[in-house]
Amino acid sequence: MTYLRLEGITKRFGNFIANDNISMSVSRGSIHAILGENGAGKTTLMNILCGLYQPDAGQIYLENKPVKISSPGGAIAHGIGMIHQHFMLVPQLSVTENIILGLGLDLRLNLPDKNRAIASMSRSYNLDVDPNAKVGDLPVGVQQRVEILKALYRQAQLLILDEPTAVLTPPEAKVLAAILRQLAKDGRTIIFISHKLEEVMNLCDTVTVLRRGAVVATTKTADTNRQELARLMVGRDVLLKLDKSPRESGEVVLEVNKLRVLDERKLPVVKDLSFQLRSGEILGVAGVDGNGQRELADAIAGLRPVAAGIIRKSPLKTGETKTIGYIPEDRQKMGLVMGFSIARNLILKAFKFIPFCRNWILQYGVINERAKTAIQNFDIRAENPSIKVSQLSGGNQQKVVLARELSGEPTLIVAMQPTRGLDVGATEYVQQRLLAERDRGAAILYISTELEEVMAMSDRIAVMYEGQFLDILDAATATVEQVGYLMTGGKLSATTPN
Repeated sequence: MTYLRLEGITKRFGNFIANDNISMSVSRGSIHAILGENGAGKTTLMNILCGLYQPDAGQIYLENKPVKISSPGGAIAHGIGMIHQHFMLVPQLSVTENIILGLGLDLRLNLPDKNRAIASMSRSYNLDVDPNAKVGDLPVGVQQRVEILKALYRQAQLLILDEPTAVLTPPEAKVLAAILRQLAKDGRTIIFISHKLEEVMNLCDTVTVLRRGAVVATTKTADTNRQELARLMVGRDVLLKLDKSPRESGEVVLEVNKLRVLDERKLPVVKDLSFQLRSGEILGVAGVDGNGQRELADAIAGLRPVAAGIIRKSPLKTGETKTIGYIPEDRQKMGLVMGFSIARNLILKAFKFIPFCRNWILQYGVINERAKTAIQNFDIRAENPSIKVSQLSGGNQQKVVLARELSGEPTLIVAMQPTRGLDVGATEYVQQRLLAERDRGAAILYISTELEEVMAMSDRIAVMYEGQFLDILDAATATVEQVGYLMTGGKLSATTPN
């Protein structure tokens, strides 16, 4: 039985068509994936379903009845709940207080009764949560359960999950998958948005692929495969399995000894950490967000002071002007000046030097020629170097960062979440460029919360938990189970299952 049906949904922003005559159906009790490149129209379509946008044309049907969703409150009234990638919770409040927040004024509020009701609901849906717990003290996976409970408490029949496993460890992702299967079995309808093709194939019943704002295919997952879905998303064949050459590591490029780094509150977030990184090697750092990865990357790049310990980098070689390329995790806030052109962003680190500046005057001819070369070499999809980076897609913005950081052939590259938020096509490009740098002889510290990505890219894998490396494993022999276990704070021993 069809629960949700969209007919001819169209949404324009000026001359840009974000959703182009989208028609699709979602069956009751199913898990329906929506896939697409960055900018394919997924977010716009979900914002229409959630009442944040109004379509310019088309009709939404729920259980074959036409509905108009004019606000987020209207979406909730129609039984539509959205679980965002970045949780909409108040850390200082309890689980129960977060769940009932915004449900209207109740002068006879009885928190003990609400606690009991929510505890009963959490048990019935296998969402193990303490209703009295303070949300800020809960692990990320449990906070996500609170978001799901919040939607169910509001009688949501259709749940929309946006990149729900992006912040979860592999064991937490497995628990979430079991919860979603149970919800679907109980009659809830689920729309699942993800970049991870493997989990879409394993979890979802049906998948709709969007490209350039339009539906290009809807198929049962049983009738397709990852390679075909990737091709539908980007319109060409995509290399999903990395073809990595054998490691030929050389001299030590980076040595970190008993490093200690503090956060903004002067609390230690990197704790007595030591390791070495050699040329021609990728050391991957796996871990859940917030375990000191950002502070480690910033300290190595010289952007954050070191409280104790030593960071020793190999000395400059003859004629070398740059030793570190730093790809920050947030390309828009840290990697680029969004109001600047491509050309200006490409010289952010070198605008004071010859040939870009002579006698304190910028040499725009040289700057533009450099930008044209970078646009060609890094396949940046832009008409000319004067276009503002704010007008580029996320994948092309990341290519601008890569062009700036890699053009000087650095001996050390710190890549922090280099594919975050990118579709399969852009991810493939970034990974291939970094592998080419490894083969050139660069030493690469590759930090990501995407476990499969870390395992595929790395020669060795360090698992970071609460500011420390719990272990450094050989990527050729490490298993997902081992790394996932370490990511939760476990320690491997001779009896730990492989």
